[in-house]
Formats: sequence, C-alpha cells, structure tokens
Amino acid sequence: MFANPSLITRIAIAKAVGFLAGLAGFFMMPAVFGETDLMVRWAFVFWYTTVGAFIGVFGVMTWHPVLKLPMPWWFRSAFIGAWMNFLLTLFIYERMQGYMDALFGQDGLLSSPFWFVSEGVLIGLLMGYLATRFGGEGKATVDR
Repeated sequence: MFANPSLITRIAIAKAVGFLAGLAGFFMMPAVFGETDLMVRWAFVFWYTTVGAFIGVFGVMTWHPVLKLPMPWWFRSAFIGAWMNFLLTLFIYERMQGYMDALFGQDGLLSSPFWFVSEGVLIGLLMGYLATRFGGEGKATVDR
C-alpha cells in the first residue's frame, strides 16, 4: 500500500487535511451561520490542524496498550476526531448552540451542538485514511 512508512509523512498529511478542513470552515462559516467572530473562525483552522496532528501521531499505535485489542486506522481516527470535537463542544457549548439555532432553529431536529461530534468522526476518518494510505502505520513508521 505504501513504499516507505514514515511518521513524519503521516503527521504532515493528516495536518494538511486538517488545515484544509479548517480553512474550508473558515470561509464557509459566515455563509452558513451568518455573522461569526473572526477569532472563532481562526480557532477552527488551528483546531482541525491539531486534530490532524493527533491522528497522525497515533498511527503508531495499532494495539491498545492496556486492553491488548487491535486498533485499526478507522477506529483510531474516528475516535480521536469524535473525542476532540466533543471536547470542543463542551468548551464552547453556548456559542455552538447559537450557531446551530441559527442554522436549524431552536427546536430543529439537528439543533444540538453535539452533532458537531459526527463531523469530527467524518473528518477524522478522512485524515486517518489518507495518512495511513500515504504514510503507513504501526511501528514501521518510526523504525527508520
């Protein structure tokens, strides 16, 4: 699947995908949510870049260290993306609630800010797939 597994390549690819996702959010937020704070828009750029870095680094772990269970790329990536977006939602819950209310209405089916967690799963899967596809995974990425 890949010729030369490399941790640096994994991290670079996942961070690049995260940066592009954050940049897309930066430009789409005003169109989707209306008036948005510039600081929040920049925060999303840096947030997804950081999530990409985490997903890239954790590609070394293919087994859970305590439970001794396999952790394939799709599990690690989806879990990290979901967890990080869950934490972000907890930190800025009121602001996210305002954005979701503006988009779906107060009593809308998708008005909960925790739908943001599912976005983390999807973007995490994309980051993990591309990082694994082009950068490899497991112990081989650090044995150079």
